[in-house]
Amino acid sequence: MPWTKFTKVALGLGAAITAVRSTVYTVDGGQRAVMFHRFEGVLEEPVGEGTHRKIPWVQKPYIFDIRTKPYEIKSDSGTKDLQMVNLTLRVMFRPDVSRLSYIYQNLGLDYGDKVLPAIGTEVLKAVVAQFNADELLTERPQVSALIREALIKRAKEFNIVLDDVSITDLSYGKEFSLAVERKQVAQQEAERSKFVVAKADQERRAAVIRAEGESEAARVISKATAEAGMGLIELRRIEAAREVAITLSNSPNVVYLPSGGNMLFAMNGPS
Repeated sequence: MPWTKFTKVALGLGAAITAVRSTVYTVDGGQRAVMFHRFEGVLEEPVGEGTHRKIPWVQKPYIFDIRTKPYEIKSDSGTKDLQMVNLTLRVMFRPDVSRLSYIYQNLGLDYGDKVLPAIGTEVLKAVVAQFNADELLTERPQVSALIREALIKRAKEFNIVLDDVSITDLSYGKEFSLAVERKQVAQQEAERSKFVVAKADQERRAAVIRAEGESEAARVISKATAEAGMGLIELRRIEAAREVAITLSNSPNVVYLPSGGNMLFAMNGPS
């Protein structure tokens, strides 16, 4: 009997707790609730943070996260010059809180997955088609601004707010990458050819200047010889011999031998 009473009390208490819990719900920070009423439909005004009452079976809350979240959009788009480009966008999005009931009625809780890939691909293809492949790099700020402006405008039509839109990756197709590589090689070869031509020109000029200098020197020497006779040549020979002698005298590896030719004359004398 005591156990039967205890069981009844426990069951009654459990039922009461369940009944109380079924009449309240909690909206955490960074969230809003859209209330569905079985007789009135989706209520227009979203419910803010905190613990609220509800009528069991009649009312059912649907919780939305209204904090800004990241989303990545990837798309293969064709450029103006018919090249394929792989673009990746990162958008920071959140719902328009004042339009949560409309979002729930038309898109549901996973509104981001339903809308962002479609409008992202649409905008990327439309913007990329306005530029050549190389212009996507040289005019990237303009391309990014056009994508941001168009995507924010399209998202607003679905009551989605975009706080940031940025291009995180841009890569080209295999054919364009090979074409760029061949172009770089051709440019390097052209620069190398320019260097070879410039070097040859400098060497030619140096040879001309050197020849002119030698010709002028020969003319001066010939003139001096004609005026001074063989005395000038003899003077140059003496100066050259003098320079050789000075160089040899300063070298530690030079050994001077006596003019008589007998290297052992100092070793054969009487003891």
